[in-house]
Amino acid sequence: MSDFKFLVATDMDYTLLLPGQPVSEANKRAVEAVYEAGGCVTLATGRTFYLTGSYARDLGIKIPLITSNGAAISDPVLFKDVKSVDFPASVLESLVSLFIRENVDATGYSSDGLYFFDNSSRRGFIADYNASVPDDIKVVELSDLSHSFNKFLLIRPSETVVSVIKSIPGLQVVSSAKNFYDVMMAGTSKGLALKSIAESLGVKMTFALGDSENDLSLLEAADYSIAMKDSSIEQFADYIAPNCESDGFAKAVYDYILPLVSSH
Repeated sequence: MSDFKFLVATDMDYTLLLPGQPVSEANKRAVEAVYEAGGCVTLATGRTFYLTGSYARDLGIKIPLITSNGAAISDPVLFKDVKSVDFPASVLESLVSLFIRENVDATGYSSDGLYFFDNSSRRGFIADYNASVPDDIKVVELSDLSHSFNKFLLIRPSETVVSVIKSIPGLQVVSSAKNFYDVMMAGTSKGLALKSIAESLGVKMTFALGDSENDLSLLEAADYSIAMKDSSIEQFADYIAPNCESDGFAKAVYDYILPLVSSH
């Protein structure tokens, strides 16, 4: 149990920051304001924990992170997954065969690292990230598929590929950004992970921020939901924040979250 008064769970890309960019100074100060008010902050992202390490350190986050769209919960201090819902061997075999046969732009997410299929376009993004962080939190590139995996990221998959995946029992496909699709086991979500973390911390008041379809469960699970302006999930939010480029996270903290907390 903790003494936190409230929990703020925020998506990363296009919510807290722009992909490949650092968190803005305004948003960093807003995170500090949450701490000063007795709250805590966690990241709720489709990214693997390997791609959250530098941000968690920079923001002083010590509580568990929601990663792989909720298919994993990660410890930012120990820098490892503490929970991972992996694909069963038979499902993994079916997905891998599909990706290879259809030459899909796919990247596998494992607690051990990332696996790039031959047509994966994420190598450059990962290389840029690794070049900017210390050795102890760099992304590990896997050389084979002998590992367990909790998510696959697909970029611009064909309708046929998406249809085949949806026909495989026990899977779910969600959009995390334009042309980006995440494949996980059904029954996993950012929202369920948020509830689990809030319960473990003993926090009774939760806030969630997001911008995409994969954030919908997060917003639904929180007591108070915030969507970024012009996003696809505005209609499901209690509060609309300016977009990421305008430091919408900070605006939401100062104009919505902290006033609500002080009124309770």
